[in-house]
Parts: sequence; structure tokens; C-alpha cells
Amino acid sequence: MRIFDSNWMQIEEYLRRDDRIVLPIGSTEQHGFLSLGTDALLAERVSIEAAQPTGVPVLPVLPFGMAPYFTSYPGSMSLRMSTYIEVLRDLLDCLALQGFRRIAIINGHGGNAPVGGLIREWLCKPREQEIQVLFHSWYNGPKTVLVANEFNVDQMHGAWVENFPWTRLEGVTMPAPKPVVARELLMNLGPLAIRELAPDGAMGGPYEATDDVMDKVWAAGVSEVREIIETGWVR
Repeated sequence: MRIFDSNWMQIEEYLRRDDRIVLPIGSTEQHGFLSLGTDALLAERVSIEAAQPTGVPVLPVLPFGMAPYFTSYPGSMSLRMSTYIEVLRDLLDCLALQGFRRIAIINGHGGNAPVGGLIREWLCKPREQEIQVLFHSWYNGPKTVLVANEFNVDQMHGAWVENFPWTRLEGVTMPAPKPVVARELLMNLGPLAIRELAPDGAMGGPYEATDDVMDKVWAAGVSEVREIIETGWVR
């Protein structure tokens, strides 16, 4: 359930019987011909759909992440690593204070990977009660990737693998496939060079797949996130 569909007293009542909560995190950045909110939209939606049968509350997505390499594309936002880490630390502190003991962070953006280091550090702080924090990048789950690979192993930024009905824009037509940009280049270039390398923002391969393919990818992603929420804990 979305936490926005509850008041604080209902969440307090929930905490008397369960201590799980889901925090989706994403990014606001260019995705070629898709929505600038793609990473945030997908992280929040996959979390809500996965958690719905479990009754576990889902916080609103944190829509800004770390994407300095895309800041030359208008509308793309990026937080400094130090800022982002402290925002996540503050959110985890709040949840722990309120009594949440099992926190699932569902990530929709590759640039947010440093959060994993924060979680390990944060969990080392002595506390009266044990707290578990899971970090899962839904798009990179093994079962989800396996399903996606059946269509195409080139799962590039802004391309087909992120092209769902809820990330498409009305009146925008997808172009023909283009060559894939080498990942090694993307990891070693600044924002201006990346925009020169990929003028439309997409990093190559097919721009779209059929709806039946995307339905299978999405179903795998939701299933994997639900499995984590239900059984990913030590106890």
C-alpha cells in the first residue's frame, strides 16, 4: 500500500503487527525519447505492485539520484554523492526511530549504487534492536535479466528495456535501432562528451519491444521485488 493512502495513526497501528517498509529510489534524468522520470516511475510502480498483496507500506519514491554524467541534457538533475548519502542516512534514521526494523530499498537507477556502501556502514552502528536493510536494483535482478535476455542482451539506457506504457510519452515516435555505445566509454566520459556521443540520449540497440515482451519483463521484476519483501529477510 502507498503510505500516502494512510494517516500516521494507521501506520502506527501497522507497526504493532509488522516492521517492514519499502523505500523506492530513482532519478530524474534524460532517457532518450522516454520520460525524464523513467527511473523514478519504474522504481515506485514496481514497489507498489510488488507490495500490494503483502500489505507492506511503500514510501513515495525519492525522485533525484546521482547522475552527473547526464547533466548536459536539460531536465536531468543530479545530487552530489555526499548530499545523496546523507539524505538516505536521514531517511533510514527516521525509519529506525519509528520502529521499522526491515527496510527494503528498491532502486531504479544504476548511478545510485553507492547506497550499498552507506547501508553497510549504517548497519554497523550499535542499536538496541537489530535492523535489516535490503538494497535491490529491480531492473538488474537475475530473474528479470534472464527474461529480458530472451529478447535482446543489449539492455541499454533509454532503449527498449525501459520502454513501458508508463514511461512512454504521448505523440513521441521511436526511431529505428542504432549501434550500441560501448559501456567502457560511458564509464569514463563527462556530460558534454556523453551528449556528443549520444545526441538523443539513448545508448543504442532497439528503442522498443512488443508489449508482450515488456509484460514478461515487468512481471519478472514485480515477482522478484515481492519475493524480497516477503522472504528476503534473515528472520
